[in-house]
Amino acid sequence: MNARSDDDAALEERLGYTFLDGRLLDAALTHTSALPPGGVRAGEQLEYLGDAVLGVVIADLLLQAFPHLDEGELSRRRATLVRAPTLAAKAGTLGIGQALRLGRGEDRGGGRGKASILASTYEAVLGAIYRDGGFERARAVITRHFAEELERGGIAGTPDWKTTLQERIQAEHRTVPEYRLAGEEGPAHARQFTAEVWVGDRYLARGQGTSKREAEQQAARAALESFGDAAMPSSGT
Repeated sequence: MNARSDDDAALEERLGYTFLDGRLLDAALTHTSALPPGGVRAGEQLEYLGDAVLGVVIADLLLQAFPHLDEGELSRRRATLVRAPTLAAKAGTLGIGQALRLGRGEDRGGGRGKASILASTYEAVLGAIYRDGGFERARAVITRHFAEELERGGIAGTPDWKTTLQERIQAEHRTVPEYRLAGEEGPAHARQFTAEVWVGDRYLARGQGTSKREAEQQAARAALESFGDAAMPSSGT
């Protein structure tokens, strides 16, 4: 096992993976600007691997979590999860920017916060994990890193519960949910709305918010949570 710095050890703890070969992590974290002129960045090959592994794992996780979605929708959600802004945010959360090996000029120029560098380095780190521990270890890391997004519908950013619910209802019942304003109270500057979501004559759930839109989103979320892993009961039951 290669000796590693305290910073690398801390990063490994945040990643949820300890490298057997610390040189792989070092290569993943070394930016081109830190290499001598004409130097070849080994991290580019790791980035290539990481991109491929991430795509396969996310595709499989989405298919397992949302078997009712068609290929087009699965592809759309995968694209939002593996795009550069999403990966840069992951890198930021993990503190990868602080661990980067940058050239002095790039460092002074704010390289540690550049989305393009963070996203590519995150992919390189995943590639390094794949090289070091194999596919299943890389899959386990990716699964942990994207657990929150998968829990809220396989969507990066603010979850759109209404879209998720509509897709599910359309897939299972060939219709769309209807939202009804069920209540409105409070002073004008602090209005509270209550919305209900229905499918035909079947009540599903209700939600509250400071706007009609928020109340509908919360109603959709409550409906999805009430389903659990089971399909929505048909109108004949």
